[in-house]
Amino acid sequence: MAAQASSLEVSKKQQRTEKEKAIDDWLPITSSRNAKWWYSAFHNVTAMVGAGVLSLPFAMSELGWGPGIAVLVISWVITLYTLWQMVEMHEMVPGKRFDRYHELGQHAFGEKLGLWIVVPQQLIVEVGVNIVYMVTGGRSLKKFHDSVCPDCKNIKLSFFIMIFASVHFVLSQLPNFNSISGISLAAAVMSLSYSTIAWGASVHKGKKVDVDYGYRAHSTGGAIFNFFSALGDVAFAYAGHNVVLEIQATIPSTPEKPSKKPMWKGVIVAYIVVAACYFPVALMGYWAFGNSVDDNILISLSKPRWLIAMANMFVVIHVIGSYQIYAMPVFDMMETVLVKKMNFPPGLTLRLIARSLYVAFTMFVGITFPFFGGLLGFFGGFAFAPTTYFLPCIMWLVIYKPKRFSLSWIANWVCIVLGVILMIIAPIGALRQIILSAKTYSFYS
Repeated sequence: MAAQASSLEVSKKQQRTEKEKAIDDWLPITSSRNAKWWYSAFHNVTAMVGAGVLSLPFAMSELGWGPGIAVLVISWVITLYTLWQMVEMHEMVPGKRFDRYHELGQHAFGEKLGLWIVVPQQLIVEVGVNIVYMVTGGRSLKKFHDSVCPDCKNIKLSFFIMIFASVHFVLSQLPNFNSISGISLAAAVMSLSYSTIAWGASVHKGKKVDVDYGYRAHSTGGAIFNFFSALGDVAFAYAGHNVVLEIQATIPSTPEKPSKKPMWKGVIVAYIVVAACYFPVALMGYWAFGNSVDDNILISLSKPRWLIAMANMFVVIHVIGSYQIYAMPVFDMMETVLVKKMNFPPGLTLRLIARSLYVAFTMFVGITFPFFGGLLGFFGGFAFAPTTYFLPCIMWLVIYKPKRFSLSWIANWVCIVLGVILMIIAPIGALRQIILSAKTYSFYS
């Protein structure tokens, strides 16, 4: 009897692991592990270079030349360092891969606490980005329409956001990261293209006649709040870390050839592209327009019309790719909960309903609250600062326990302190901007 019972248990266990393996093979993050190193390069570019790059000249105008350049460079260095940490930590336990940000969190902080620390922040970032991209996509479509056809009837922004969302109802059905690699490549190329248009057109236009590099605000208080808010904008510009483990999970790995080598190669290429997008746009845009620059540099550059129309279309294509990259981990979480916790059968119907509801939700919120600039700073400070600037460092300290006052210990603590300061002050400035723009705002206009 005992032998029968134990063999029953063994077969049950086998069934369970087979079932779990089948579910893992179906879930978006773990289903396909045959990515090349260049996939990681363009996934990272698409995730990192957001429409945030177009608001960098505006952030510069609130920071000024010295602090502006300093903040851009320091952010670039810190985020590259924390990204390296995430890539290293992906396989630090032999034979195990942390395919998702929260799995690494659970390893560092414990099963329960790890989930509670990472998942809310990761969700705020990913859902927040998706909502902001709904608005960006809609705005850029509207600008494209208005510049191609200036005499046409005015169409509400809400309708353009709906048009933009309609693409995602289709694309969100693609099963995993590797299936969107084509879209992601197109998006990465587009981000380089419109960044180049933005700074090239600024240089071509030359300095404005009475250009002013003073602070935009006339009161000291206003200048300080703007400074805070601009820090949030910059934080938002460097926020690709929320999807980095999920991207690395798609790369094959063996003990001889760990996934961190191809991943890191891709990250380096991505970061060179990021620098080539960010620095020229921020500096040339600010140089040409001074403190009269708009919070989207393409608005300031209204001529030549065909070029700006083209740049806006590029932004639309890029944001389509970015939306998918950030939505994929959310789809993964939703489907994990639905299949593993609520025992829904994995399949097409579940995917169709769950993902379409998510796209509809982000569309609805985007249409309802499109104050674009302020939302960026608010989400940027609140959730991007931790997940990008200091959570990886805290995990590193907890797991590797470097010696006190060693280089690694000091570097991590510097990042943590800067990240926490950023997390506290950026949302303050942004909230003020949201309040100011909400005064003149009418719903569904």
